[in-house]
Amino acid sequence: MVYTIGQIASALGADALGDVDLKIDRLAEPSLAGPNDLALASNPKYAEKLREGAAQAALLWANADWEGMGLKAAIRVGRPRHAMAELTRLYDESWRSGSGVHDTAFVHPSADISDASVGPLSVIGEHVSIAPGGRIGAQVTIAAGTRIGPRAIIRDGARLAHNVTIGADFVAQIGALIGGDGFSFTTPEVSAAETVRETLGAEAGTAQTWSRIHSLGGVEIGDDVEVGAGSSIDRGTIRATKIGTGTKIDSLVQVGHNVEVGEHTLLCGHVGIGGSTTIGSHCILGGKTGVVDNVSVGDRVVTGAGTLIMANVPAGRVMLGYPATQMKASLDSYKALRRLPRDIAALKKAVSKLTGSD
Repeated sequence: MVYTIGQIASALGADALGDVDLKIDRLAEPSLAGPNDLALASNPKYAEKLREGAAQAALLWANADWEGMGLKAAIRVGRPRHAMAELTRLYDESWRSGSGVHDTAFVHPSADISDASVGPLSVIGEHVSIAPGGRIGAQVTIAAGTRIGPRAIIRDGARLAHNVTIGADFVAQIGALIGGDGFSFTTPEVSAAETVRETLGAEAGTAQTWSRIHSLGGVEIGDDVEVGAGSSIDRGTIRATKIGTGTKIDSLVQVGHNVEVGEHTLLCGHVGIGGSTTIGSHCILGGKTGVVDNVSVGDRVVTGAGTLIMANVPAGRVMLGYPATQMKASLDSYKALRRLPRDIAALKKAVSKLTGSD
């Protein structure tokens, strides 16, 4: 797509400066930008790279001296990173609406797909409902009874199991898996996991066999939710697994059965959430955060990368470490551990002087 500086500024709700009719073919980093590119120079550090490229226009921070940079045009915004959301959407060709059903796709006669597009080799099951504006990629499977709200984008290879309910503006990235059976098994006798939990490891379990607990619940997803590539959301056992409106799930995330995630929460890459756990709204779980089953994490909780939550976390806490503790305490412990060899050496030296020994 080609837009003028004026059109781009209008889409961003910003002021266009200089030659507002200058046409922009694409976005580029400052050092790589050509004469028909918009250089993304969001702060002075990036702006220094403009001289290495050939940009005539740039996206800049508020009050930036665009003329002093030798530019013909500029767009200045208060928060350049947030402007990137709309700016990248304008130039993302892969999100354009398609049309029609591909000849190799299968759509069950009872399915209602309105004016959604369906890509090659995709399968749309019995009584599936896809609201207007949906875009279904290639080799997607949507099983019986699943209902999807308006303007959904479901990319190639995604799999949606039966009886999944999804709101408007949903995005499933490549290979996302939604509504598979939960990892739920039981034993005739008390299991090793139950024994270890009860005794805190004082006793080990015995040899045992496992019986499946079938997953009869579904998955319910709110509006404006995104699920990353290769991520998996298990269906509930009896009640549904729930993902709240505005929540964003990164790639390779595992959400267990019966989990409830609140609104506008961020689950970063490799997060794993055990079954029947509740995660609040406006949380951020950093990469590789693990949350054990059957605990509650309050609203506005933030975790650092690699955190393991093993107990309930009150609202508003910032957590880090294994097991998770408040971030400041965790960092203090880490610093103390690093100082330990030096402190022990100093203590040994002091004792040696007192006792006269080497």
